Amino acid sequence: MARYNKIRKMDISNGPGVRVSIFFQGCPFHCKGCFNSETWDFDGGKEFSDETINSVINLASMDHIKGLSILGGEPLHEANRESTLKLAKEFKNKYPNKTIWCWTGNTFEKVKDLEVLKYIDVLVDGPYKEELHSPILKWKGSSNQRVIDVKKSLKENNICLLEN
Repeated sequence: MARYNKIRKMDISNGPGVRVSIFFQGCPFHCKGCFNSETWDFDGGKEFSDETINSVINLASMDHIKGLSILGGEPLHEANRESTLKLAKEFKNKYPNKTIWCWTGNTFEKVKDLEVLKYIDVLVDGPYKEELHSPILKWKGSSNQRVIDVKKSLKENNICLLEN
């Protein structure tokens, strides 16, 4: 059963506009300098359930909420993947015009065949590398990471970076 660390009801730092963010619990990468190391332990946090999904969906009901940001931990890890999919699917069903952004330590090439990518609009991929950190990067922590337009990338079968 998946676990999550926290939910932010008004997040302005993880994607464009005001968003609801959920941080999944558990990460195998343990990137040096990670801003969120409290999410590494797969046994930490709280149990993810249907109530968690309902809470996220209710928090996103206000017009000023532009979308959902899914972070971690590692939301696409096998332990979290099914819950991430269920959340993304239900969110898109309820709010087809709001965006879903997801952060993963995996590369797009490694996760592009996962069903959850059908529901994700933007994927920020790659492990955080402290030596490549820059505070001026938008939506990512290190320059090796990519901010990917998932729909366009899947359609064109090629990595398409999000245009500002």
